[in-house]
Amino acid sequence: MSRAGSRAGRRRGARVRAALLALGLLALGGAQARTVKIVSADTLELRQVDGQELVVISGENVELRVDDDVVRAKRVEFNRTRRTLTLIGAASYRSAKDGEDIRGENLVVELGKEQVSGEDVLISDARLEIRGQEVDRIPGQLRATGGYFTTCARCGRTPNDYAFRAERLIVYPGDRLIAYNAQLLLADIPVLFLPVLVLPLNDKDRQPRLEVGRDAVDGLTVLADLPFSVGGNTLGTTRLRYYENRDPSIGVGVALRSYAPVPFVDRVNLDLLAEPRPVGQTGRDVNLDFSVKGRVPLTLAVRDLDYSLSVTQRDIGRGATDPQRGVTTVEFGANVEYPLFTAALNYVDRFGPAPTGALDRTLKRPEVIVDPKPYTNGPFSADVKVTAGTYTAASNPRSPSATTQGPNVTTSRLEEQHSLAYTVKPWRDADLSLSNTFTGRYYGTGARTVDLNLTGTLTQRWAGSNSVSLTAKYLRIEGTSPFAFDALGGRVLSAPITLNLSTVPARDVSFGVSYTRDLFLSSEQQGNATFSLGVNRRPLSLTASAQVNPDKRTLEDVSFSATLADPDSGKVTVTPAQPATATTPARPATATRSSAWPAPSLSLSASGGYTLATGPRPLTVTAAVTGDVRTNTFSVSATHALREPGLTSVTLNYSLARSQDTVLNALTVSGSETLTPTTGLLSGNHTLRWRGQYELKTSHSLLLQRPDAATSSGNLDFSVGTVGGSRDSWLIKYGGAYDLRRGGFTAPQLSGELNLTRTGQSLAVAATVNTPGLDQKRTELIRAQLSGTAQFGSRFWVSGSALYTRTRSGTYPDDVATDLLQLNPLRVNLGLGRAGERPGAYLTGTLKQDFKWIDGVRQTPGPLTPVIGLTIDRCCWALQAEADLVNRRYRVAVGLPGQTGYPLFELTPTGASIPLIPTLP
Repeated sequence: MSRAGSRAGRRRGARVRAALLALGLLALGGAQARTVKIVSADTLELRQVDGQELVVISGENVELRVDDDVVRAKRVEFNRTRRTLTLIGAASYRSAKDGEDIRGENLVVELGKEQVSGEDVLISDARLEIRGQEVDRIPGQLRATGGYFTTCARCGRTPNDYAFRAERLIVYPGDRLIAYNAQLLLADIPVLFLPVLVLPLNDKDRQPRLEVGRDAVDGLTVLADLPFSVGGNTLGTTRLRYYENRDPSIGVGVALRSYAPVPFVDRVNLDLLAEPRPVGQTGRDVNLDFSVKGRVPLTLAVRDLDYSLSVTQRDIGRGATDPQRGVTTVEFGANVEYPLFTAALNYVDRFGPAPTGALDRTLKRPEVIVDPKPYTNGPFSADVKVTAGTYTAASNPRSPSATTQGPNVTTSRLEEQHSLAYTVKPWRDADLSLSNTFTGRYYGTGARTVDLNLTGTLTQRWAGSNSVSLTAKYLRIEGTSPFAFDALGGRVLSAPITLNLSTVPARDVSFGVSYTRDLFLSSEQQGNATFSLGVNRRPLSLTASAQVNPDKRTLEDVSFSATLADPDSGKVTVTPAQPATATTPARPATATRSSAWPAPSLSLSASGGYTLATGPRPLTVTAAVTGDVRTNTFSVSATHALREPGLTSVTLNYSLARSQDTVLNALTVSGSETLTPTTGLLSGNHTLRWRGQYELKTSHSLLLQRPDAATSSGNLDFSVGTVGGSRDSWLIKYGGAYDLRRGGFTAPQLSGELNLTRTGQSLAVAATVNTPGLDQKRTELIRAQLSGTAQFGSRFWVSGSALYTRTRSGTYPDDVATDLLQLNPLRVNLGLGRAGERPGAYLTGTLKQDFKWIDGVRQTPGPLTPVIGLTIDRCCWALQAEADLVNRRYRVAVGLPGQTGYPLFELTPTGASIPLIPTLP
């Protein structure tokens, strides 16, 4: 075969594969209840076997998405009739919901039941690793025969510290694992046989709980939560409550979670608790939360009908006179989509005592929504939606007929919404668009509301960037709803006609006009016409706008901003001469400039305006000079109020960089200074930066003439240090309140910071010192902070934080100093274990203590109270021991995967506490 024939064959093969992939996406997308998408595959093949439709997907790396789950294999057979995926050979299935990875041979995925089964399967998640000869996984449960499981598989040690081998396993994800005929293996050596083993998986909602206490009001109290399961898809918790002094004393409840208990039901949740009322009342309060979600397949529907039901009642904790006591709320919703329309049914109701005030939600008894798909025919489109129902909701205070029925009103309502649009080109360079949006609501009381918007726009364009458009609207909003939730804001009757003109009368010049006139408004109520002008021709850049009232013939508002600048005016562009040709004469060489602006480094700008109500706006004029290096800039700006004599502010900005070459700017100076003559405030900041690493800064905010009652003119600060963001940084700062009248600092402070960072090490030091000033006589350290960490190898590291502060109370020189030193905390850690291996134990010393001195006398003296800790860390379990030798407090706890530590006992000078054996206070 020729090369051309080979290339043509490959192109045909590529087209066939692309067509098969597209067909496969459509075929898999039709799977009921779950959506299957092909992420990557090489070939698709459609087959009919024994009346069953098969899609065979193969390739080097086949990847599918089943909703959020991920399937990987080399060959997948999708039986569309039975709705199953068969993964041929070694494959994997990743459950996004449970975080499980399932690996095995010939896995079978049943899409309808959301079930996975296979042989020689390995299942792993964040806590467990399970191996089984045969494994079945369904929502809420996993079963395995000939199983081996351990929580130590991810620790990287061989053999595992502990594991279990069992004939049969049942795993409830996040809840517990049940093993039958199990052997306990320590380092893979059998040491114990157990007929039944239950291992909690540390879901907080699924842990047994027993709390015993005594209350001054309720007396003896007992709270118990006992988890249980029903079948293979229902998890529950029994709740028992006992209050000695309540009548009755016993409360009961149950919490259930059920996964696909019956066909067409995906999830059922029940949380019910009947608890005795507080002392002094009789009976029980009930909290109820019940919800159901599911899907029902319909033959002609685009997708399954989905529905949800919730029933809620919350009485516990409510007062006897609370209007919400005894109220049960029911909400039901169902949605379905057909090729021509979508429909929804909503039901919201409340049962119990009649409401005494306005309802905070709308009751729908029921509501039906029909929404046909948008219709399009050429330039015409239409979208319609109809909603009908009976409602009970808060009354509209603007409706007299509704308020006479009380705070709430009940009636039927029909709502029709439509949106029509038509777009056409009546002639060249013209567009005509018409639209109509309408919302009409009709109530059983005879009331109605209308929201109508008719819009037509005709646009004509010419010469490319010129256009004129005329828009006419008719807006009508009227009627009064009996309900508050859909009440209109007020009556509107408007017919605005808007003219917009946008044109380019000359090169680099734009001009625009916009004016709106409402046919229903009087001349005094009409708006202004807006004129806009833009010029962008070097050296001038100008934007200006004006608003004129045509009826009053007044200029209402003017604003402008103009700039004269051309950095390229000094450059000459030479056009070489062109010799004559048969069709064009000869052209001599020409030299042109971008503009006649005489100063390329100078720019002048001004901005201001005028309003009829207040007169001239402040005028701001700015002059800026740019050096040979663009980073060198100097600008001065002044603002004048015009209506009052004198300047309101003068601002100076500069930025200078001395360059040794085109890359390295060794020295950079920048700053700004602002003077406000009306208040006499001078503020600014200046920075000198060296090689982008070190900088000297000063900032100030000073009143040139301070009030007599003030003690200072403002603040003045100086600092030197590294640029922010450096790995190693330091900063020294001096300054504070400064008085220009007396010529000195009133209460200055000297502060410093040092931060050092190395691999495995960090150090931060900060201190603040009061220095003598006009109103401050002492030199003393008022704050010092030290924190850091240091790691030496993989076995030893220290960390700590110490803070010292000094405050004074009283009047100088008889004021009293209070010193506080906080160690929070100091910690020393030592890892124990074999060289070259991860430490298996850690020895920790911690000191967390405060020291306080008043006038040099230590308060509450006592010895240091370090705490010694020992942690044996085996990845899948840990033992923690803590000893406070001074206070004679000792604690021991054990931790399993998912737990920070479960206390075994605590020994204090007052006695011993064992959490597993509750004691009464």
